[in-house]
Amino acid sequence: MHMLSHTTAAPKGTLLRVLGVGFGVAVSLGNSIGAGIMRTPAEIAERLPSASLIMLAWIVGAFYTLVGAWSLSEVAAMIPSAGGSYAIARRAFGDYIGFAVGWITWASLCAANAAIALVAGEYLSNLVPQFARHTVYVATTMVVLVTVVQVCGIRWGSRFQNFTTAITALVFFSLVLGAFLLPHHIAADRLGAPGISAGMPLFIAWIVVLQAVIFTFDGWNAAFFFGDEIINPGLELPRSLINGVLLLSAIYVFTNAALLYALGISRLAHENLPIAALGEMIVGARGPVIVRAFMTITLVSLIHATTLCASRILYAINRDGWGSIRLAYVNRGGTPATALFLSALVSLAFVVSGSFDRVLAVTSFVLVSKYLLLCLSVFVLRRREPSTPRPYRAFGYPYTTAVAVLGSLAFLFGSIAADKRNSLYGCLVIVASYPVYRLARRNVLVDRASAVGS
Repeated sequence: MHMLSHTTAAPKGTLLRVLGVGFGVAVSLGNSIGAGIMRTPAEIAERLPSASLIMLAWIVGAFYTLVGAWSLSEVAAMIPSAGGSYAIARRAFGDYIGFAVGWITWASLCAANAAIALVAGEYLSNLVPQFARHTVYVATTMVVLVTVVQVCGIRWGSRFQNFTTAITALVFFSLVLGAFLLPHHIAADRLGAPGISAGMPLFIAWIVVLQAVIFTFDGWNAAFFFGDEIINPGLELPRSLINGVLLLSAIYVFTNAALLYALGISRLAHENLPIAALGEMIVGARGPVIVRAFMTITLVSLIHATTLCASRILYAINRDGWGSIRLAYVNRGGTPATALFLSALVSLAFVVSGSFDRVLAVTSFVLVSKYLLLCLSVFVLRRREPSTPRPYRAFGYPYTTAVAVLGSLAFLFGSIAADKRNSLYGCLVIVASYPVYRLARRNVLVDRASAVGS
């Protein structure tokens, strides 16, 4: 399959290979832990009032994510690139699929960043009454500050991500420990629940819950985007992905066990922010304030990780010629500065306009499809490129990879069934991207011809 590449000279500067496993794990956790784990447990308890089935859903979600990490670690180590999923999809399925995956992933990251920043602004406004009714300004300030940190260079960005993620992990494990040290006085409904529908209604409810769990795990593969900056990607990318998933799974599973133990299903289902309620039970009346403060740090960590990923994929797309080569500029600190500024500006536009909800809804179908493509790429590249060096080979292949593919396929159909309209819009976005791809391809060919002629 012919693969186009940009042949004109790139702007001065290059990404720096200075990152290790610690950053890979930190950015994976930082890109996953957010508003989902803060609110999803209550929504799940409302839908499925059975502690055993709730915990089973989290364990199954953790196993599905781990299977995905085993499989995708192979292609991540085989094709280490700042483009992450874009580079893998392009290698396995050709230029157009890679182009579509890259641009849509970048747009969804910018939209997600806006949504996260606004949630973080709301949390901070609750802590500081003077910020009330100024959420948009607070969210804008957070995005700007994170951008300033990253402009200073990848070393500064790495330190910031490691620090904020460490605080997040420490807070969650402290909450878990504190919950299990509480007196054992919760009513017996934490062990089960009366009036659970049997048969197909119960199964459907559990599947819906499982989808919510898997969405909460989303973001675990953030280390993908730093293949050009990790010192030894063949070894350290798989370690980052797998260890990140194991640590994330421990946080999610034990946090939910702690919530069920301390609050019980009935109270959990009626808590808007169960993590804050747990904090109040552990440290008293100031518990919710303390938890909200730390959750704000968690969301800032998530904004930082999302911004890092967005700038890397935009850099890779333009480095490969699907846009302006000027967007592939890297400053002396190893930051793709132009791609970073553009990503931040788009995120800020979403913050001000409030249009990110529609973007996220439409692109969610494409992003679920992306996971299916990435899992399939393991099979495709094994068949097409059997002799290509693979620093890491998927554990349990082909069985674990088949589980990842089947799970992704089921998840895709579930997403379509749950949101047919936006899934249709997502398909239309893919179709509409083809003329843009043809134009970009023509520009690449013109640039190649110019370079050869000169």
